[in-house]
Amino acid sequence: MAFALAVIPAQQLQDACGRDPAAVCREILEATNSTPLAKAADLVLGTPLTIILIALGALLVNRLVGRVIDRALRSVRSNVMRERMSAVRRRAPGAVQETPETSLRAEQRLDALTSILRSVAGFVVLLFAVFMGLSEVGVDVAPLLAGAGVVGVALGFGSQSLVKDFLSGLFILAEDQFGVGDVVDLDGAVSGTIEAVSLRTTRLRSADGTVWHVPNGAIVRVGNKSQHWSRALLDVEVADDTDIDHAEHVIKRVAGGFFGERDDVLEVPEVRGVEKRGEDALAIRLLVKTMPADREAVGGELRERLWAAFAKEGIQPPASERTGAADPPPTRKPGAPS
Repeated sequence: MAFALAVIPAQQLQDACGRDPAAVCREILEATNSTPLAKAADLVLGTPLTIILIALGALLVNRLVGRVIDRALRSVRSNVMRERMSAVRRRAPGAVQETPETSLRAEQRLDALTSILRSVAGFVVLLFAVFMGLSEVGVDVAPLLAGAGVVGVALGFGSQSLVKDFLSGLFILAEDQFGVGDVVDLDGAVSGTIEAVSLRTTRLRSADGTVWHVPNGAIVRVGNKSQHWSRALLDVEVADDTDIDHAEHVIKRVAGGFFGERDDVLEVPEVRGVEKRGEDALAIRLLVKTMPADREAVGGELRERLWAAFAKEGIQPPASERTGAADPPPTRKPGAPS
């Protein structure tokens, strides 16, 4: 070594390097025993170097946290989609399995979530780095931390519902419970088409045009009618004295031909038999698996074809639906002019 290490008195060390001496200042002072040189080294290399290291560390931590968030979200999406698609593959053909459009939607949703979480994590890392930098330049950060803690507690108590909405929104987006354009039923209280999904609220429009804004934290149960496939449920009513075997044969024949003509009918329709009996009617249930957006159209057209086939086969509708005699004229009140 060029200089012999010296034992520096505590007072000299404090005069040269302050109450909390940096390692660079201490080493220079011990090596040179020169207070001015130690002060100069501390001014040039001590605090600025520490702040630079803090900034570099913050950048490194921010990048690592971003990678962790990205991998975690991709893992959640992968697990959810794997579980969902394994169930779908057992029940539906390839037409309703994951398509490039649904994959693109999932990627866009994943990118949005990743951006949001990385921004939040970056803000937290930056806040810690700023506090550490202020501490290095001699600012007492204890009052700042105490004030931030008080404000944080106050905001926490005052915004519990907001935090709940935010977290629920994250899970809704991450798990793809629903998206824009889906037809959903929320808790059996409101149903309609999703128009927007944010981290705090979900906006949907009901069939009568009413726009509903629902906080994400208030959503307990979601019924999504637009994911992968849907089912048109037709209860075809006929007269109570109808030959059930004949009626079911006609239904199977018409439904089978309907399946062969349309691509949006995913499987051969299934006749479940008599669902219920009324005073003058029998209801035969028919299940038709179809694409979600075509359920209403498929059900309506198939019902029309069934009634046309019933008319040819002589199968009568319930007595209450038949065209009867004209209603009798209203009775004339006594004393009224004729």
